Amino acid sequence: METKKQPVIIAFSTQKGGVGKSTFTALLASILHYRLGYQVAVFDCDFPQYSLIQMRERDLKTVMQNEVLKKIAHKQFTTINKKAYPIFQSKTDTVLQELEVYVDNSEVVPDIVFLDLPGTVNTAGILSTLANVHYIFSPITADRVVIESTLSFTDVLTNVLMKKKHTEIKSIQLFWNQVDGREKTPLYENYNKVIKDLGLQLMETSITDSKRFRKEGERVAKTVFRSTLLPADPKLMTLCRLDQFMEEFLRIVKL
Repeated sequence: METKKQPVIIAFSTQKGGVGKSTFTALLASILHYRLGYQVAVFDCDFPQYSLIQMRERDLKTVMQNEVLKKIAHKQFTTINKKAYPIFQSKTDTVLQELEVYVDNSEVVPDIVFLDLPGTVNTAGILSTLANVHYIFSPITADRVVIESTLSFTDVLTNVLMKKKHTEIKSIQLFWNQVDGREKTPLYENYNKVIKDLGLQLMETSITDSKRFRKEGERVAKTVFRSTLLPADPKLMTLCRLDQFMEEFLRIVKL
């Protein structure tokens, strides 16, 4: 009997809330599934807020209430001839079993599965779950608390988990998010040196702060940025360097 191919498991993981884990999960899942032709599934384990489950409900309402977006969505789904990617509600300590059951029972096995995990190391099962993720991406912002907690967390993952023989982790990548384009301070250089000295990996692409134009795009509502039903508008992607991030991301995960 032939064994089923196994999906690549990816998590945006960090010890700090509010630095963009769920946003990046939605952005990348949508680009990969709707624009680049991959099969994607998402498991939302971020109890109790379950931001991605909520985001999907909001996105459905938004699309149904906006004629422009409704047309775009209709055209998209008839063109790609597949459904929206599923978002399952799960828990950190049971998600791997649920994922296995899902893959075993799926007619179409996903190429990529994203896990949206809680931002605290005390969550039951988080380290053993992370040990089974293939690629971990950690967004960091130029804030001392964010940096320190993320670096110590990543240090544990890199130098404790990855050094053990029984881990599936292939790579852990930090990346700068919400970078102020005008900020030319030595701040980032200093942090980059610390990251390098710790032996951690930092992506070349940094994401610039995109709040301003996201709001503008959403007001006119002819374009979307963060949505679980439509991929981010290419112009908006270029503005915050998400296009470059995607290229680097694809090279790292070797899809």
